[in-house]
Amino acid sequence: MGKIACQVEEHPGVGVHRRGSESTHFRGQRMIVDQERRTFGVTSPSAREAVEAVTSDFEEFGEEVFSEDPLGWPGYGDQLARARERSGEREAVITGEAFVGEAPVVVISFDFRFLGGSVGEATGYKIVEAFERAREDRRAVVSLVATGGARMQEGMRSLVQLQKIADACMAARAEGIPHVCVVRNPTTGGVWASMAASADYIIGIRDAAVSFAGSRVREAEEAADDAFTTAGKLEGGFIDLEAGAEGVPEALERVVGLLSPEEAGPLAPPEVPPALGYARLPREAWAAVMRARRSQRPKAEAYLDDYFDERVEISGDRAGSVDAGMLCGFGRRKGKTIAYAAQNGTANTAAGFRTARRLMELAERFQKPVLTIIDTPGAGSGAGDEREGVGTAMAGLFCAVADLSVPITSLVVGEGGSGGALALAAPDNLWITPDAYFAVIAPESAAAIIEKDRSKARKISEHMKLTPQDLVELGVARGIAPHRRRPARAIRMSYNAVRRWVRNRGKERV
Repeated sequence: MGKIACQVEEHPGVGVHRRGSESTHFRGQRMIVDQERRTFGVTSPSAREAVEAVTSDFEEFGEEVFSEDPLGWPGYGDQLARARERSGEREAVITGEAFVGEAPVVVISFDFRFLGGSVGEATGYKIVEAFERAREDRRAVVSLVATGGARMQEGMRSLVQLQKIADACMAARAEGIPHVCVVRNPTTGGVWASMAASADYIIGIRDAAVSFAGSRVREAEEAADDAFTTAGKLEGGFIDLEAGAEGVPEALERVVGLLSPEEAGPLAPPEVPPALGYARLPREAWAAVMRARRSQRPKAEAYLDDYFDERVEISGDRAGSVDAGMLCGFGRRKGKTIAYAAQNGTANTAAGFRTARRLMELAERFQKPVLTIIDTPGAGSGAGDEREGVGTAMAGLFCAVADLSVPITSLVVGEGGSGGALALAAPDNLWITPDAYFAVIAPESAAAIIEKDRSKARKISEHMKLTPQDLVELGVARGIAPHRRRPARAIRMSYNAVRRWVRNRGKERV
């Protein structure tokens, strides 16, 4: 019986049931009846209905593994029998291979009708095996979670499965295997803490209960608090997307398609995005500063929409906060996935820098090149920013960028304000648009420090060498991003060529 026989010998609480047996036949009958009675949906407590809603060509494995009674818990055998009759499943999870869109995946789906989707010894074994298969086949893992946590009737034999699951997750992570999790209603307890919350991308079903503490173990007055729902988890930066059941299949297909492993080969730096604002360079430093601060100037959203064919955003720092001024995610351009981190013109908080660091780490693991868009007056400088550890968060981002083995391209599209901007900059592949500047500090702050008079900002800016052409001359920027309207083409033409063109146009009009 191979690996499973060894597993059974080592863990007598795990039973083995072969395909083609009575239970498999029973499950098939149950599926026929249920398909006639139910509408499939990812919100269903049924593991198979959730799988059917988001995948195609599902082929199950591990169905021969199921729980027995390792502790001799009174009545547990009867509970298992009722759970199997109610759900039609042998265990609280089903595992298999399938497709999400065109991407091959390994699926782990929980059935909440089976003892509340709780994890026993057999459940843990099946989950670990699923992650191992994903590593072997280089497939993304998609988990569809609905669970109350560890199974009390199996005691510590159940609880230690959380460690084994976490170990399997980390082994897959170390080999660049993406894990995309859909948290259904409810997702609580140790499974949230050991597997779901550690996923690379998390989609929450709208209004689902998601928390470590389940409803039966927390205080009654906290029952209605959003902190225990997907809404609270999104606000706190703990999940990436909240969606209704109808939106999950499309969102999941897009995420899995962008994150799935691609063919191995050398990675090229992302192309420099074309400039979308001014085409001509500023004549003086203060003009560059005013251009960059212009409210009508194209911002990060415009650059990302122009650059990518499609994209998905990650959200939050996984530490309790979200910074809307730091847009991070993955996009597709010319058939290839590129990770991006883009400042949106505001002073970034510690959460923004931590989110960008998270993006860099994902890009490194999945071996995706990185594009950064720089546009910030600088890092947040208030007391709240200091309490949140903005300096420490910036340090983490500096280190993450320095540690990248994948290529990175950076483009300054507005204000390049000091270290808050530099933390996102490629050390040797930095570009700038004609309506941007990059400076060691804002001119007003420089005037306040050197002249003790902020009103002298315009004068002191001329000494700061902050214009696009200054930065290229200094060797800080590699070049100025070409404009989409390509005005530079006419500039490169000789004077005689321009005169001939004008004469010919005149003859045509005559």
